[in-house]
Amino acid sequence: MKLATLKDGSRDGQLVVVSRDLATAHYATGIAHRLQQVLDDWGFMAPQLQDLVDALNAGRARHPFPFDAQQCMAPLPRAYQVLQGAASNAKQPAMFACSGDALLGACDPLPAALAEQGLDLGAGLAVITGDIAAGSNAAQGLDGVRLVMLANTWVLRGPEALELAAGQAPLQSRPATSLGPVAVTLDELGTDWHAGRLALTLQVSHNSRKLGLCDTATGMPHGFGELIAHASATRALRAGSVVCSGPLQADATRGHASIASKRSADSAAHAADAEGGWLQAGDTVRLDLKGRDGNSPLGVMAQEVADHNAT
Repeated sequence: MKLATLKDGSRDGQLVVVSRDLATAHYATGIAHRLQQVLDDWGFMAPQLQDLVDALNAGRARHPFPFDAQQCMAPLPRAYQVLQGAASNAKQPAMFACSGDALLGACDPLPAALAEQGLDLGAGLAVITGDIAAGSNAAQGLDGVRLVMLANTWVLRGPEALELAAGQAPLQSRPATSLGPVAVTLDELGTDWHAGRLALTLQVSHNSRKLGLCDTATGMPHGFGELIAHASATRALRAGSVVCSGPLQADATRGHASIASKRSADSAAHAADAEGGWLQAGDTVRLDLKGRDGNSPLGVMAQEVADHNAT
């Protein structure tokens, strides 16, 4: 099933179920108002939501309405914690904590002021977990995955350089993470989800021009099971924890998940980008994970760096 959270003026929004083709939605108010409620009582509420989704997909839902990703908050607008994998081919995963109190929706604009600090995108995936026991292994970690989403883990390259030079963990260099419009259960992904990885292609565009076609399986040095096991090595993870893959690793034959990876892979692009900087006010970034049928099972993210002159 596909779940989304619509803007309603509150901090946590209104939970809805979404049809498989992303065309229609239905309020879940008779079951739960917020996604965190469902995560806290998954065994009881998830089957009820599945029945509602089945009715929506079959055209039997009583009050469907058109689904609009622009009206979506992040599926989980406030998370207990957000953890991100760092690009590393080491045997042991590298991870750090990100802000979980101000997650952005799939179409929310970013403040133009961020562009003045070297704003870069970080195209990837994320999962929301149920309760994960301390000391869980990778298989046990995967058993706790409830939902999968697109994610854009934005980076400020200016503050990042200062933090690295000072030996500090990322903090000021990580503004709010953006999440895709829908969070989907593993059954929606079928055999494309295997061993904690999703074997599909993520299309990344910058100002309507292709930045990369990234393989979401080979682009992750460590699968989500390994990431969750690493995160839970010494403490339990509670339902509602978000684990992000981080930017998918660059593959020179298929493209890039960030401007930084494009710079490092292409000296000509490095020279051009050095003149133009990172993301600028008025720029747009689009993430679209394509299924084998040509559809977008996780929806589409389309965000703009708000122009200084925008009204």
